[in-house]
Amino acid sequence: MNKYDIIIIGAGPGGLTAGIYAGRQGTKNLIIDRDLAGGIGREVPEMENYPGFDNISGLELIEKMKQQAIKNTELHEMEEVTDIIKTEDDYRFTVKTNKDEYKTKTVILATGSSHRHLNAKGEEEFKGKGVSYCATCDGFFFAGRDIIMVGGGNSALQEALYLKNLGANVTLVHRRDEFRAQKHLQDKVKEENINIIYDSVVEEIKGDMLVESVVLKNTKTNELKEIPINGIFISVGYIPHTELAVKLGINLDESGHIIIDKEQKTNIDYVYAIGDVCVGLKQWVVACGEGAVAATSAFNDIK
Repeated sequence: MNKYDIIIIGAGPGGLTAGIYAGRQGTKNLIIDRDLAGGIGREVPEMENYPGFDNISGLELIEKMKQQAIKNTELHEMEEVTDIIKTEDDYRFTVKTNKDEYKTKTVILATGSSHRHLNAKGEEEFKGKGVSYCATCDGFFFAGRDIIMVGGGNSALQEALYLKNLGANVTLVHRRDEFRAQKHLQDKVKEENINIIYDSVVEEIKGDMLVESVVLKNTKTNELKEIPINGIFISVGYIPHTELAVKLGINLDESGHIIIDKEQKTNIDYVYAIGDVCVGLKQWVVACGEGAVAATSAFNDIK
């Protein structure tokens, strides 16, 4: 059985950064991801707030980070961790995957999150048939077509702008009367004259083989309004992936995120957590910083 000093579960921005820092410390390390490196970071159409780049897509930045990481650590993509078992020897954990088993002295959880659904009628039925959670994946197919983007945070406005740039006729739908996104994104939405429907939620998604219309409900008047559309993009937050954390007995907060201290330590000795799965600001640069801190904490705890 292969043995490591640090195993990092998840190869998003935080996980890759942790791998870079861990490798440069001289420890033997492994990053495991059940998908391709990057996670939902691959879907970010463009970033203008990542230091060193005026504008860069998530996919491009992930590829740069991945190439840097594999110079410093071992990376296994498309391998899912199914269990983590605490043991009594110097290698305190056995990490089981769908392909192998590994021993490690420390574990860094960088398991990320997935898109939150609306749970509206028709949402599951039309997934991939006009319902999408990824503008960079599916936006190309909607050039010149009428679509709505549901959400009011940074991601929703970023993706609305991206879809408008692709030539889609975009309407933003938000359940409140103002956005929570950063001001510069709100200003850009106004500059691009993107239509906005406030105080509304999606009641039902309708169509035959593909999405043809959406029924919106006004949150203040309960009035229902059906509008014709060709597609609906959804960006209403994320659900943290904490299944492994729960198995280990790690403490979560009321929203289901892992509670960590300033050294990224959980309540379980030699287990650290970083990125979207944790309590804190959900930003790429934050995940990278947390990755650096966690790798350093793990190194200091085992040296």
